[in-house]
Amino acid sequence: MPALLPDLAPWKASADFRRLWASGLISNFGSFLTFVALPVQLKDLTGSAAAVGAIGAVELIPLIVFGLYGGALADALDKRRLIVWTEAGQGLLSAALLVNALLPGPAVWPLYVVAALSSALVSVQRPALDSLLPRIVAHEHLPAAASLNSFRWTVGGVAGPAVAGVVVAYAGLGWAYAADLLTFAVSLAFVVRIAPSPASHEAARPDLRAVVEGARYAWSRKELLGTYAVDLAAMFLAMPLAVLPFLADELHAAWSLGLMYATFPLGALLVSATAGWTSRVHRHGRMVVLSAALWGLAVTAAGLVGDVWLVLLLLTVAGACDMVSGIFRGAMWNQTIPDELRGRLAGIELLSYSVGPQLGQVRSGGVAAWAGVRMSVWSGGALCAGAMGLFALCLPGLTAYDARTNVHAVRLREQRAATAPTRV
Repeated sequence: MPALLPDLAPWKASADFRRLWASGLISNFGSFLTFVALPVQLKDLTGSAAAVGAIGAVELIPLIVFGLYGGALADALDKRRLIVWTEAGQGLLSAALLVNALLPGPAVWPLYVVAALSSALVSVQRPALDSLLPRIVAHEHLPAAASLNSFRWTVGGVAGPAVAGVVVAYAGLGWAYAADLLTFAVSLAFVVRIAPSPASHEAARPDLRAVVEGARYAWSRKELLGTYAVDLAAMFLAMPLAVLPFLADELHAAWSLGLMYATFPLGALLVSATAGWTSRVHRHGRMVVLSAALWGLAVTAAGLVGDVWLVLLLLTVAGACDMVSGIFRGAMWNQTIPDELRGRLAGIELLSYSVGPQLGQVRSGGVAAWAGVRMSVWSGGALCAGAMGLFALCLPGLTAYDARTNVHAVRLREQRAATAPTRV
């Protein structure tokens, strides 16, 4: 049993990691409230699966533009300052959703505007968060820190949608948005106590040349490109979030919507809570591809069965498989990318695991409107599983990756060993 439990070494060694972890836990919980409330409000106002799926479309351009530029900013500016200001901005957007929900006749357009602005802020913040982690956690503790961060995210992901389903159904959308606003205020109280994290002296100016430099480095690392391709394909083809409100109705189980949104984080939570075994796995690339294929198969089965409880179980299994893939992708990224490029590569990583879900919402909503909700779900999962089989054949650099021998992992490990890790 001890071998299965999460490794708490990063938590014990770094006070800043504890503050960042607590901040993320609180803000994630609130964000998942809005994550459920916003598509429910759109469904109520429009009755259209395509309109709900369009959330992904309006979030896409800000995600691409600000994800790449946000990575350059994270390398060139103080990372903590970026995190603080973007967290405050997210709180203001929650306030805008609350005001709109309290109007006698809530408008549709503010929902899309807030979704686009929120995507921009998250795209600036996430590279700073990701690139800050190796500065506050020792190199050998990075896989454990990734697992603990995943555990934090999944706790909010399970509790947030479950609570949101109850709050939206019995108290109203305004209460969900108000709770999200409150969580951002509490989160800020933790973030402002993190030590400053200024730019590395080798950092480039945050301009187009810096973005291109990061893209060239990513292109030179075929195993990294493989992780991006796997995640993009899995999320684009098999992420059914946009159709979940309609799937719940089709199964005559409207009460299950909050649970459906919670299944993916619940599966991830089960993996994160028993992730001690991940530290003993070294062939990270193989695990990335295998777990993404299993994600697709689980989504396929969820689209084919007709019992709501079996659907919930299969979606939970899918969430668990996605978390396994995410843990090993994160380990490959954190243990091989140089500090002076980490922000820009984090921006590219953000695109790989965020653009896919946004496009996936458009795909799943469009297919559902054309061919039905169930076909939208199972066909996407089947295509995902097939794509992973092709990747296993076509990406030998990814499947051969070994953390013990990879030249980039060895070099960064030696560099970190030569200098004392940051202890706060």
